[in-house]
Order: sequence, then structure tokens, then C-alpha cells
Amino acid sequence: MVNNYLKKIKEFYHQYLSFRSLRVRIFLIVLAVGIIPSVAMRYGIVRNYEQRAVELRTVAVQSQLKIIADHLINEDYFNTNRSEVINAELEMLSNLYDGRVQIISGNLRIIKDTYGISEGKTIISEEVIKCFMGESLSNYDAQNGYIEMTIPIIDNQNVSAEGTGGTTATGPDPRVKGVMLTSISTDYITETMSILSRKAMILEALMIMAIVAIALILSIVLTRPFERVTKAIGEVKAGYSNESISVPDLAETEHIVEAFNQLLQRMKVLDDSRQEFVSNVSHELKTPLTSMKVLADSLLVQEDVSVELYQEFMEDIVSEIDRENRIITDLLTLVKMDKKASAMNIVSLNINDMTELILKRLRPLARKKDVEVVFESVRSVTAEVDEVKMTLVMSNLVENAIKYNKEHGWVKVVLDADHQYFTFEVSDSGIGIPEDSLAQIYERFYRVDKSHSREIGGTGLGLAITKNAVLMHRGSITVTSTEGEGSTFLVKIPLNYIAG
Repeated sequence: MVNNYLKKIKEFYHQYLSFRSLRVRIFLIVLAVGIIPSVAMRYGIVRNYEQRAVELRTVAVQSQLKIIADHLINEDYFNTNRSEVINAELEMLSNLYDGRVQIISGNLRIIKDTYGISEGKTIISEEVIKCFMGESLSNYDAQNGYIEMTIPIIDNQNVSAEGTGGTTATGPDPRVKGVMLTSISTDYITETMSILSRKAMILEALMIMAIVAIALILSIVLTRPFERVTKAIGEVKAGYSNESISVPDLAETEHIVEAFNQLLQRMKVLDDSRQEFVSNVSHELKTPLTSMKVLADSLLVQEDVSVELYQEFMEDIVSEIDRENRIITDLLTLVKMDKKASAMNIVSLNINDMTELILKRLRPLARKKDVEVVFESVRSVTAEVDEVKMTLVMSNLVENAIKYNKEHGWVKVVLDADHQYFTFEVSDSGIGIPEDSLAQIYERFYRVDKSHSREIGGTGLGLAITKNAVLMHRGSITVTSTEGEGSTFLVKIPLNYIAG
């Protein structure tokens, strides 16, 4: 029970929590795609507001300072700072923007300070010096919350002749009679940013909640077809169904289902083939045994059996035993073939010599049937092959061409090669193969003419063994045939063995 509980926890983790889970990945991707832009947008809106607010406030204050600067020149404020109107304007500006205004004369002395604490003092700073050279400056200190500005107070009317021409590269502008050094508070901007930021964060939180919900829904909806595929495959695996499944929700699931259905059909074909193979093997092995039992029982029921009859029956029994032995031998050969490339023993061989040796062994069988065997070697061929398996291929094809031939017929063997493959072609003048049987001749125990095959003594495994051996060499085998006229088998094998 504990193991089942742990197994369920593990399955839940892999399905819902593991980063390998497609559902988790979809959730995280949608979450990231939604949250990152919203955070960036909040930051961008707040920063953009701050920058724009500071620019507008700076322009507004500078405009008013320039107006006051003109009043200072008109009222000759540097000679007498007793102008109540100017002082009132400066105080009003200071109060309006919660700031401080200082008027600096040409000798760098502060002649007016709205705070009233620095009047009469000398001020030397880079901004003030630059301002005396005719350059207006502004600086925003976000950390301390204020904007500092320097505005030159310019007299465009009373300028000495030598000073005409504006700012010089080495000294102050003679038109500049003084400087207005102003610091204004940005508390209003900061408070507005704080309010805007809070509202943006609330909106962002709502957006994140919505994005999480959307990401969760999408991750569930988009992976649900895969769950249906898994469930359908699980039912097939458990044996509840062996029918083709269909989940057409997504193109991806459709491709997976299509591949699985093809695999399922292939498994069905293999299962049917296996059952048929077992049935055929049972039948093929049982037939000689039945014949032997019938012959033995016939001898047992007869009291006075002649030597001639006894010898005849024993010869038939021996023939059936040989037949049984051939079937078992071929079956064992086929089983070894199923081990594929692991059983391959590749050596470099002269294929011409191998063919000559095989034909030499089979010519006595051909003479018994009065069949002429002709070998045509187009060129010398050396290839990397498994000698035993290649011998089986050549022997089976030539032997079949002899066995299923007509009397006074012929068998022609042609060996040729190019720079990649060698070909082994076996043609005959035999009984041929019907067109509707060509696709089945490589199946185990398949016979075109069962009665004729039993007379000849075939097991129905020769071509199955041959095809397996050819495929193990990464080669191919094709056949063309006309019923009643003969057949041609063409084997194509790579000169250099390609390991799988």
C-alpha cells in the first residue's frame, strides 16, 4: 500500500511538477510571456512619467525665471536689491515650487536668498561659472528629490563695445550681469510616482493573477489530447482493446496516433504471423510423425510380414525421419538468422570461387533431373560476407531452380559487380511462380504448389532463410517470374559489409 502511495506521488510529480512535464513547461512559458512584459510596462510607465514630469517642471520654472531675470535687469536690481516687487516675485516662486532662489552678482556674491541664510556669501561652483559664460544648466537629483537650475541674467542693452559678440572661450560673457541659482522640490512628482506605482502594481497583480489562470488553463487544455493518447495506448497495453485509436485534436497528437496505429497494425500482423508460424510448424512436424506411426502400426497389425514389405515400410519410415530432420534443421537455421548481425562472421572472400564450389556440389542433383547448369562470371568479385550465410543464399536459390525445373531444362547463374555491390542472378526454365504468389514466397512454410512441393521434399523455409541472410548483409533480393516459363532471382549485396 505504501509503495502504491509513493508511486502515485511520483506520477503526480512527473505529470504536474517536473520541468520535464509538457504541462509545466507550457505553464511557465505562458507565465513568463505574460509577466515579463507587464513588469517592463509598469517600470516603463513610471520611469517615463518621472522623466516627462521633470522636463515639464524644469521648462515651466525656467520660463518664469527668465521673466524674473528680465525684471531684475529692468529694475537695476544689482545696484539696489530693495525692489519689493522683485523680492515678492522671488518669494512667490520659491513658495510655489517649494524651492529656493539665490541671486548671484558678477563678483560671485549672493545678494538675495529666499531662505535668507546665504546672503553676502561668496559661491564658487562649476555650474555658476558656466552660467556666467552664458550657459543655462539644469540637473535632476532623484536621490535627494530636487531639480537645480542656473539661469544667466543677461543685459542685452548696455554692453561695452569690446564685449559685443557674446560668450568668449576664455572668460565670462560680458552681457551676463548675474546668475539665478534655483533649487525646486520634486516631492510632488515623487508622490505622484508613488501613487502611480501603487496603482500600476495593483493592476500588475491583477494581470499576473489573470495570466496565472490563463497559463494554468492553457497548460491543461493543450496537454489534454496527450493524456487521451496516453489513456488510449494504456487500454491497448492492458489488453482492453486492440482497435486503432483516434485523437484528432492537434496535428502533433494526430501524427503520434497515426504512428501508433501503424505500429499496432504491424504488431497485429506479427502476431498473426507468429500464430500462423506456430500452426505451420506444428503441422509440418506432425505430418512425418503421423506417417511413421501409420507405417509402424501397419507392420504391427500384420502377423506374417514379408522381408520385402518390411524393408519397404522401413525405407518409408527412414524417408519421413529425413524429412523431419530437414524441417528441424531449417527451423534451427531460421532461429539463428533472427539473432541478426550479432551472429555475423564477416570475412573477405572470392565470390567466384565460392559460386564454383556451390555449383560443383549441386550439379549431381541437376544431372539426375537432366538440367543443365551454366555459370557466367562477368568479372572477378571479392566481397566482405558471412561465408555460411552467403552459401545458404546461393545454394537455396540454385537448388530451388533445379528442383522446380522442367525435364531437360536449364539453370543460368550470372555473377557481376560494380564499385559498390555485387549481383548474383539465378534464372531457370522451370514451372514459374503465379503473379499473385510473388509477394508471399518469402513467408515461412508458404508453398505455391503444396502437393508438388511435398513430392520434391521442400520444407517451405528455404526462401525465408535466403531473404533473412540477404537482409543481414544489408542487401536486397528481387524476383521476376512467368508461370510455366521460369523465374529469375536477383540478389544484390554490398562489397563492403556495413555494420548495423
